[in-house]
Amino acid sequence: MAKSGLYTGLDIGTSTIKVLVAEYVSGEMNIIGVGNAKSDGLKNGTIVDIEKVAQAIRKAVNAAEERAGIQITGLNVAVPANRLEVDACQGMVTINSESKEVVESDISQVVASALMRGMMPEREIIAVEPKEFTVDGFSGISDPRGMFGVRLEMKGLVYTGPKTLVHNIRRAVERAGLKVDNIVIAPLALAHHVLNEGEREFGTVVIDLGAGQTTVIAVRDQELQFAHIIPEGGDYITKDISTVLNTSLDQANNLKLNYGEASTERASKEEKFPVDVVGHTEPVEITEFYLSQVIEARLTQIFSRVRQDLERSRGLELPGGIVLLGGAAAMPGVTELATKIIGANVRLYVPNEMGLRNPTFAQVISVVDYVGSRSDIEVLVTEAAAGNAIFSEPITETYREPAVATFTDNVYTQATDEMTYVAPTPQVQPNAPVQDTDPKEGLVDKVRNMFGSMFD
Repeated sequence: MAKSGLYTGLDIGTSTIKVLVAEYVSGEMNIIGVGNAKSDGLKNGTIVDIEKVAQAIRKAVNAAEERAGIQITGLNVAVPANRLEVDACQGMVTINSESKEVVESDISQVVASALMRGMMPEREIIAVEPKEFTVDGFSGISDPRGMFGVRLEMKGLVYTGPKTLVHNIRRAVERAGLKVDNIVIAPLALAHHVLNEGEREFGTVVIDLGAGQTTVIAVRDQELQFAHIIPEGGDYITKDISTVLNTSLDQANNLKLNYGEASTERASKEEKFPVDVVGHTEPVEITEFYLSQVIEARLTQIFSRVRQDLERSRGLELPGGIVLLGGAAAMPGVTELATKIIGANVRLYVPNEMGLRNPTFAQVISVVDYVGSRSDIEVLVTEAAAGNAIFSEPITETYREPAVATFTDNVYTQATDEMTYVAPTPQVQPNAPVQDTDPKEGLVDKVRNMFGSMFD
């Protein structure tokens, strides 16, 4: 059944904070309002001042409310791929209803069973993605509700991230006077919206060239296979211009936006423009070619690091090539330079939505589209995972198989911020009983008693 209703999205970027409101009518997304505000309180994509971020969110929300003509109370928030991990999960429960038909409560219980696993105390479950359900041995089921059976199983993926990162994002939204409807993993949303089904199936790389950091993700077999954060982005280009030309950051940013050319092969040696240089009473004339040399040097460094990551993970072998997006990707010549440095087919993604045809809006549009197009069973699993977060009790130590990249048989790890695909871990039962003060004790006890009776 096609969805209808209003959905909101929030992209907390290092340069700008963007809020989007879209209306779904019979499954079609129509954007009715957008607002943005200059970011404050962030560094390299990470919140460093919650209060300043909250104020910027409020400004962006006010602008979106004015354009959409509605009052926004909740937001679907994008969370970056910083230190994101994904594990396989699996759960099994008995169907307890008298009719033996699978109902929504059975879905909630099987999700809770899948999440009954050990997890380090500094990490938090962000999302659970169901891959398939099995009813009495019949597998490959996408939605088991209404089916007859005795035993229900679910296989899926559980995404976890740093608890500090998730907490700060949630607190900033709350300080802005709003609630978090959903936390959406940005790479998943981008892959869903930017790539078509064939690109997701056969394999494609997406490079999000943001202001504070560059995110490289690879998708194959309809799943997120690899994500890596490079802590350099468009703001580093601005700082380079400011340093080389001895000018202010505002002036450097204006030069980048108005005269910036990513490739020196395309830049003019004759075209000149004035620059306010510290220590000079009169503006100094700079050629477009000279400015392009500064810009190209930083982008070459970024794309060289991207190429190294993709070579290690065999991402360059994916037939879908590379899709480039993000605010810094809008600069003329970026696509040509990326193609030259990385050595693969690179194309620029530009949203089709009227008034938002700029790569910088790709992420906030993706968040809204991802949430608005979810199936009923995906929504149910998400709500069950959020309601049963108590099952992921922190432990002081847990065993993990070595992280193995899906593109190669060799072990692949990174010391910097990234997502790694981790082999399924042994299911660890929580050792400590739930305290009496926890309001969810009843549900926990019921599920534990159920598991006990199953294996007696």
